[in-house]
Amino acid sequence: MTTSNCVSRKLSIFLISSLLTIPAMSQSIRPIRDNVGFCWNAVEMDSLMSYLSAHGGYRPIIEGSVIGGISPHDDYLYAGRVYYPLYTMVKAPEVIVIGLTHGAVRKEIGDPRGILMFDDFDEWAGPYGPVKISAIRAFTMQRLDTSMWRVNSKAQSLEHSIEALVPFIQYYQREVKIFPIMVTAMPLERMSRIAESLASIVAAYLRERHLVLGKDVAVLVSTDANHYGRDFDNAPFGEDSVAHEGGTALDREIIARSLSGTMDDGHVKRFTEYTWGSKFTDPGKSLWCGRYSVPFGTLFLEKLSSDLKDGPVKAVPLLYGDTWTEKVLPVRGTSMGTTAPFSLKHWVGWCSIAFVAK
Repeated sequence: MTTSNCVSRKLSIFLISSLLTIPAMSQSIRPIRDNVGFCWNAVEMDSLMSYLSAHGGYRPIIEGSVIGGISPHDDYLYAGRVYYPLYTMVKAPEVIVIGLTHGAVRKEIGDPRGILMFDDFDEWAGPYGPVKISAIRAFTMQRLDTSMWRVNSKAQSLEHSIEALVPFIQYYQREVKIFPIMVTAMPLERMSRIAESLASIVAAYLRERHLVLGKDVAVLVSTDANHYGRDFDNAPFGEDSVAHEGGTALDREIIARSLSGTMDDGHVKRFTEYTWGSKFTDPGKSLWCGRYSVPFGTLFLEKLSSDLKDGPVKAVPLLYGDTWTEKVLPVRGTSMGTTAPFSLKHWVGWCSIAFVAK
């Protein structure tokens, strides 16, 4: 064997053995669902946040510890201004993200009910690199009654209500870890039981690790508000400027009466009375896509704060807006776009709300 062949063979053996000893990389990353309405590029996300900060970025003064909140999940060029103030206050290194199950996803996965849906991805995509999964997920799956949840990564891949929050979360906390939860349709009584069980488990997680709710772990709930127009089979006021005033006024009433002040079961019940019909599966007076994620997330936070003896949870409304009023943010030079039109015949509302304890 020539010297050159010998060296080549030794090099090949070295490379193969080196590869065998390299730790395995993550085998599973949750794919991006919406690469138009949301932002998955670090430079472009920086540009969006710079715009929001410079052009009327609302920074509320909050008394107490912000332990989470309610966030929109609509296109950033529509709802960016409404997202913004909440995320300036939520910077915990672990975030439980409570999303919903849109109609198209329910149809695709057979419309399961009465459960939470988790995923088994190792990471989720983010504009500043992959986002790891919080250890809260495994801790919960080991302890939560199996009748209350299932793993459905297909559902998590199809659903955009959680991924919308990830770039905003990661902008302020680059090493954040998340626990994504999808809420399915269920009656209020079952929702309360599951929320209580989950809260007890998460409280145990925090106690074992000497973590503080708000500082170390936060909870974000995803929803858009009224989806208005005949396209949504939801135009009780008509389809003109007066109808728009009526529809947005109803949203503001829902926020004022059920998502403001010290939260309790009465607030949650009022929210469902607005957004559910005579049965939990019926549409209500205002078509909020988070009609299950919002009451579940609120109940969960109430019970979690109580379990930790952090006191009652107060909801502080930050901003409300809608596609007709806000139009499109003039953020140029990015790949972001809009995924649906807006008009007086087709508009969507959104709100951002901070949850505060102590």
